[in-house]
Amino acid sequence: METHSVLGRFEERDWETGADGTVRFALVGLGWWTVDVVIPAIEQTSHCETSVLVSSTQEKADRLADENDVERGLTYADFHDGAAVDSYDAIYVGTPNAYHLEYVETAADLGKAVLCEKPLEASVERAERLVEAAEAADIPLMTAYRMHTEPAVRRAKELIDDGFIGEPTHVYGNNTQPILEMNPDPDQWRLDSDVTGYGTSVMDLGIYPINTARFLLERDPIAVSARMSSSADAFSDVPDQNATFTLTLEGDLPVVCTTSQHAQTDTQLKIIGTEGTIELAPAFHGEATLHLSSGSLRAEFEDVDYGAVEEMREEFDYFADRVLGGEPILPDGRHGLEDMRTIRAIHEAAERDERVDLE
Repeated sequence: METHSVLGRFEERDWETGADGTVRFALVGLGWWTVDVVIPAIEQTSHCETSVLVSSTQEKADRLADENDVERGLTYADFHDGAAVDSYDAIYVGTPNAYHLEYVETAADLGKAVLCEKPLEASVERAERLVEAAEAADIPLMTAYRMHTEPAVRRAKELIDDGFIGEPTHVYGNNTQPILEMNPDPDQWRLDSDVTGYGTSVMDLGIYPINTARFLLERDPIAVSARMSSSADAFSDVPDQNATFTLTLEGDLPVVCTTSQHAQTDTQLKIIGTEGTIELAPAFHGEATLHLSSGSLRAEFEDVDYGAVEEMREEFDYFADRVLGGEPILPDGRHGLEDMRTIRAIHEAAERDERVDLE
């Protein structure tokens, strides 16, 4: 495969099946991401529509429904009771981690498809219950990994599959952000272990290089080692203000990652092979830029008009395409569950200060 042929169709939707129709969504959890990113993204899609908003109070749900021209607002209690069940076909779960399970269980009872934010839940055990509920009800369940439909990532995967970098030998990943500059409240849910789960940096940020490497290379982790620390007062309830971990993927391929919720924003993923290198830098915060090198070749591709809203547009249209066409979904619930097990192992490895093997 010629490199220029891949980059020449950078935004091609190679996943499209041509399914017709519209999937109407109930959006559960109306934080800034849902309101500022998801709702505008759905407005740009070909196959999706927001028909219901679900929040903690009727006042908030109705106000945001009115502001965004959405048909209906519901409280969480009304959603669980099955109100307006005929007004939507699928739900998007955008609540904090520890609350995903209850909404997926209700969706399963109502027979609705689910697009659930990652990580799937706050613990492996709760994530297993979530996946099992969806499987028992035979409803479509997708883990919301927007990097799977990010054009830069899909083109990188094509090049790797075609042998552009030869045999992969090393992977390096980083994802950091200053969470207290973004939200100065030290009591926010991402710093509350009862809500976020195992920790903050790996659960929220480290999951990106973990999952994107898995997707690009089609290899799963078989062992992990890790170090973590938390020194700032706001991070006293979580172990990983800063974290460094190494995954060993199938085939003994090392993936070295760093992540922090208390550092300046920086994101990258670099895959080195015997014949070339593919790097995404920046990678994970809605502005992926693809860098290629092989021998004397050096190339860079960035679509400056492609941001987080558009990544979410692609994610939602992919999900709708699969639901409408009855096609298998990747990443499904089992795929997201594998990352939960890896993250648990990373925290175990840091706590025990020793390598942890994954079954």
